[in-house]
Amino acid sequence: MADQRSRYLRQVRRLRRGARRWSTLAGTLTGAAAVLTPYHGVGLPDAAWAAAAGGTALLAAWRWADLRALTRQPMPPAETAEQAQARLIATVERFPAGRMAVGEVRRQRSRLALRGSAAAGPWARLDRAAQALAGLAGRLTGAGDEALLEATAAERSLRDLARRVAEIERAVRIAPDESRPSLAAAHARLLAQLDGGVTAYERLVAAAAGYVAEDASPVGDHPSVARLTEASDFLHGVATGLAEFRGAAEWTRAAH
Repeated sequence: MADQRSRYLRQVRRLRRGARRWSTLAGTLTGAAAVLTPYHGVGLPDAAWAAAAGGTALLAAWRWADLRALTRQPMPPAETAEQAQARLIATVERFPAGRMAVGEVRRQRSRLALRGSAAAGPWARLDRAAQALAGLAGRLTGAGDEALLEATAAERSLRDLARRVAEIERAVRIAPDESRPSLAAAHARLLAQLDGGVTAYERLVAAAAGYVAEDASPVGDHPSVARLTEASDFLHGVATGLAEFRGAAEWTRAAH
């Protein structure tokens, strides 16, 4: 997936190559028609040569016109490093494995940013719970869909709150003495909110796991158990029948 500048330059090169190719072909056909026509007069083959020469010359003119129109347009600006990184990440995230890898890198980066902060513990708990919920997401159908949407919004809000707690914690360290008590109180309040929110999120994940477990638990034995029992009984009956048949054949042979 190329950027706009690369696509522009590639299109210019493609039009230039096409214009040169058609110009060369038009010149060749025109020269052939000019040389062959006087020898044989104007006939059907000469008309074909002339038509081919005219057609290729027209196509060459169109290609040169397209090239001039394109080169009159301003060239797109060069791609910045941030845009290149975003484009690369978007390309990688198109694949499931790439999406998982990018998500893991982002989690590790966020964890490193919170290292040494009081928000690191709740963040790690939230991360574990979010991964557990991601594994259950494909089975949360029906009534579980709404709970999954709420969990996604809550996770985003809690992660933002954790980053805010870490930022305030860094500000407390450099704040003057007269401002430090109020900042410390705000930090403690937000940290308590974060801890309570993560606890509620963990309870939601536990409830989702219980929902999936109950939704997958049939009344009585699992259907696979019943099918295996039926198959075992069938094979046991076949084996018993073969044994009886073999015994009857041996008795008959002994009798004769």
